[in-house]
Amino acid sequence: MPRRLALPTRTVRWRFTVMYGGAFLVSAVGLLVITNLIGLSGTRISETAPLGDPPGRPTLAAAQDLIGRLQAQLAETQTAQSRRLLIGSAVALAVMAVLSVVLGRIVAGRALRPLRTITAATRRISADNLHQRLAVPGPADEVKDLADTIDGLLARLEGSFAAQRRFVADASHELRTPLATMRASLDVAVAKPEPVPAQTIALADRIRTELDQVDRLLEGFLMLARTQHGALSDRATISLGRVVSAALDARAADITDRGLTVHHGDVHDSAWTRGSRTLLSRMVDNVIDNAVVHNHDGGWIRVAATADGATARLIVETGGRVLDQEQLARLAQPFQRLGADRTGSGNGSGLGLGLSIVAAVATAHGGGLDLRARPEGGLRVAVSLPLAAVRAGVPA
Repeated sequence: MPRRLALPTRTVRWRFTVMYGGAFLVSAVGLLVITNLIGLSGTRISETAPLGDPPGRPTLAAAQDLIGRLQAQLAETQTAQSRRLLIGSAVALAVMAVLSVVLGRIVAGRALRPLRTITAATRRISADNLHQRLAVPGPADEVKDLADTIDGLLARLEGSFAAQRRFVADASHELRTPLATMRASLDVAVAKPEPVPAQTIALADRIRTELDQVDRLLEGFLMLARTQHGALSDRATISLGRVVSAALDARAADITDRGLTVHHGDVHDSAWTRGSRTLLSRMVDNVIDNAVVHNHDGGWIRVAATADGATARLIVETGGRVLDQEQLARLAQPFQRLGADRTGSGNGSGLGLGLSIVAAVATAHGGGLDLRARPEGGLRVAVSLPLAAVRAGVPA
């Protein structure tokens, strides 16, 4: 089968190229047509009459013979000149066609250069640098009007993000005060010297558990707000391997209670990255918590912290039932769960914020989160971060 020729993408520059090139080409064709018409209509042939008999009174036959030879020479000369003119016009038309496309592309590129500058500047602006503006100089034309419109949109977006960040932070802080008051009231009611009914004690324990759940939810809100829109103030060069080891040691009791087997032979001290120590520690804690909580009793966890090229990777795998890859993609969004059938514990301890915080922290540090369903069952969580330079185990 013959391979099809790849057609150029129909971009604005390509359309401008066709438009300008067509205009130049039509002008060239018109110029050549006018030149040919003038040349053919105004052609005058000058030839030297052939030498014949000496001057005298020519006979009628000799005159007719001379006229015939002159007419033949004239026709032959006109034919040759028309052929040369036609060939020259075709060559000129081909040259003008190529020149028209080149000139059209150059003119289109110059006309679209401000738009390319605006596009490149807009792509560099994200939620972390909404304070930046295009500030395109130049006369008040359509391009500057477009740039000023984008600047106005960025200003409104910056205000909306700032208002959202303040609202989440203020609401979380304000809600912690009544939660603390409710928890203190429960403690006072249960600690009275009079005998407290068993139902009251059970109700107090249940309410205290729900208050702890709400407190963790508010903490997750604050963490998300800080990660997505806050500044990374406590930057340091951190070893992912050491943070993983600390997280596993802190959860050793929970791992033992559930009978989980942890394989962490691939946790090396070569996976260093640079960022917020608090946020990165919280990210690793959430990944390990996810592996411990959303697991079956007697299951297993495989942990790896390695360096690959310019990337530091944290990979945590767990066993279990076969999961749907399409459903896993939404776990990085807040309040998204796969349900209690994945955990096997049914305790409902998940808030749906753990992996969303992991994704937000990884993105804030220039990395990413990849969730994969293992073909044989279970989940694979992979976090990639930029690798930091170190010398002999000491941050460079």
